Amino acid sequence: MTSLGVVFEPQHPPELLREVVRVADAVGLEQLWLCEDCFAEGGISTAAAALAWSERVRIGVGVLPAPLRNVAVTAMEIATLERMFPGRTIWGVGHGNQQWMSQVGARVAAPLTLLREYLHALRSLLAGERITVRGRYIRLDDVALDWPPLTAPAVVVGGFGPRTLRLAGETADGVVTGTTLAGMPQAIDLTQQDRATDKPSADFSFMVQLVAATGPDAADRAEAEVRKLGHDIDDGLCAVGDAQSIAATIARWTQAGADTVILEPTPDEPDPVGFVRFIAEEVRHLLP
Repeated sequence: MTSLGVVFEPQHPPELLREVVRVADAVGLEQLWLCEDCFAEGGISTAAAALAWSERVRIGVGVLPAPLRNVAVTAMEIATLERMFPGRTIWGVGHGNQQWMSQVGARVAAPLTLLREYLHALRSLLAGERITVRGRYIRLDDVALDWPPLTAPAVVVGGFGPRTLRLAGETADGVVTGTTLAGMPQAIDLTQQDRATDKPSADFSFMVQLVAATGPDAADRAEAEVRKLGHDIDDGLCAVGDAQSIAATIARWTQAGADTVILEPTPDEPDPVGFVRFIAEEVRHLLP
């Protein structure tokens, strides 16, 4: 079955999150995704608040930028929330926007190497292991969490490039990406190329993020947003229109291989609370 999520855009003030979370929980939305975009809102702090304000909706964080966060601190934060709210989160990790990383003095020469080292260390710590790492970027000396999660949470990679997709398949539980619809077969294949034989493809979640809008100006708002991302309206990255139209777009992506579709409203969405309600109440039941 397709999992469906909605993004709480960091362009909205943090004080609006409480109402969005409560509505998402009340109407049965499966996933609510939060961002850690410089210099808007923190992913860990918003996740903690969202978990405390809800009972059942899963909270995704997409994505924590590896260059910005010491891996041991990230593991501590995730483990703490997993102990308090077990099984309620999906944690995304990625390279971070390179311009933002430069602005804060965190940009590295080899982002893929850092992410590989980071993921191995993070997942080992969350699994309760005691580790020593002497990598190019990650240096840990006899480190273990006092309170590891009882069950290691899902850790996914946020990214688009071929090498990042291959790394996701090799080291993570899934990927959050924005590939084009036509590019889905190749993207899925890339995630499976380096996947270990003891990790079946069924255990890997392929998540796609689409720009979404409804209302009389939906097409114009969505097109403007995907063009900012360097894509064309025909790339399939927009889910726009009424409930039937949005559901039909989601169905095309699931048929192409996505098991989770995350709808990102445009930053100028006038009613983020109403958008969550619309997706959960009017779109969800139209999906398989």
